Amino acid sequence: MSDKRLIYLDNNATTPTDPRVVDAMLPFFHNVPGNAASRNHPFGWAAEEAVDYARDQISKLLDVDSREIIFTSGATESDNLAIKGVFEMYAKKGNHIITLKTEHKAVLDSCKKVEKMGGEVTYLDVDDKGLVNLADLEAAIKPSTIMISIMWANNETGVIQPMKEIGEMCAKHGVLFMSDATQAVGKIKTHPKELGIHLMAFTSHKMYGPKGVGALFVNRKNPRVKVTSQMDGGGHERGMRSGTLNVPGIVGFGAAAEIARKEMDADAARLSVLRDKLENAFKENLEEVYVNGDVNNRMPHVCNISFKHVEGEGLMMTFNQEVGVSSGSACTSASLEPSYVLIAYGLGDDLAHSSIRFSLGRFTTEQDIDETIEMVSKGVNHMRDLSPIWEMYKEGVDLESVVWQEH
Repeated sequence: MSDKRLIYLDNNATTPTDPRVVDAMLPFFHNVPGNAASRNHPFGWAAEEAVDYARDQISKLLDVDSREIIFTSGATESDNLAIKGVFEMYAKKGNHIITLKTEHKAVLDSCKKVEKMGGEVTYLDVDDKGLVNLADLEAAIKPSTIMISIMWANNETGVIQPMKEIGEMCAKHGVLFMSDATQAVGKIKTHPKELGIHLMAFTSHKMYGPKGVGALFVNRKNPRVKVTSQMDGGGHERGMRSGTLNVPGIVGFGAAAEIARKEMDADAARLSVLRDKLENAFKENLEEVYVNGDVNNRMPHVCNISFKHVEGEGLMMTFNQEVGVSSGSACTSASLEPSYVLIAYGLGDDLAHSSIRFSLGRFTTEQDIDETIEMVSKGVNHMRDLSPIWEMYKEGVDLESVVWQEH
């Protein structure tokens, strides 16, 4: 890394660990080295006590019973445990799961695995704002349906689904409601019990905690939800997830949750102002700029913008030495295919390929936004100056009617 000032606007991929979180973690790397499952000496007792305290901090953020928090290695594992674990546990009741085409790959690939195991999965479309059609969702429920899995906030656009209405629908039909809430927890109020959510996946590194530790909320009462363990050996975490607990990581996760509980409302208010400033500047200074997803139902720190007739990856190369952003999910950034999320929203390949995701965070400053506006705007203008397609558009050519010759 050079000494040049870098701007980080890829907080949906991962957040910087808050220094206060690091301070909480440090003693558990050396001074308190115990295994939380070692119950025969003070080192193990101290580790177990630290884990219990962190579990309580996280449960307070979600307003749930601490016994309903199951620690995992991250949200991907939590998604796998929830989907495969419910499918196996409730096999006698049914084998049908409903989800959305815009879910994170951890959910979609887990559902594909369920299909290989003999299950049936319905993948619903979303509208052009990224929202599920509630009538379509209810129509997809049948006697064999055991679970609906719908993410709280989309990782690429920040669009928030109508969770309350979905929860009421699940209760009406006696179906479990699972949500990948990775992008929402620690950023906005996420109280699963209030909305009828029975399982909820989330992770530490999206809320200013360390990487490598996550959790799954599993409802204990009305109904008592059970999942079949996907990791065998030792019976840790109430038999749902075996494996030595990452004590320093869990301590950091707990500290991050406590900070979020106290500060997330103020963070959200500040970041929404900066996000709007960024968007408005692009819309005022540049032509053919489109904000993707429902602007009235989204996370306060996220905007996904398409700069028409500008290839997103090429645009990023004009400023990615100074600004860290994304053209989609971090888990699919190696792919040159357009975002499957934006394609599901009804965007054509051209707009989907021209999209950039800006995700602000706790440490984003107004100076960061001002400099980003300048660099991205300069990059867009540079790319369009070199583009014969943009020149044709400016000359009034109907690009839809052009017959492109293949070589």
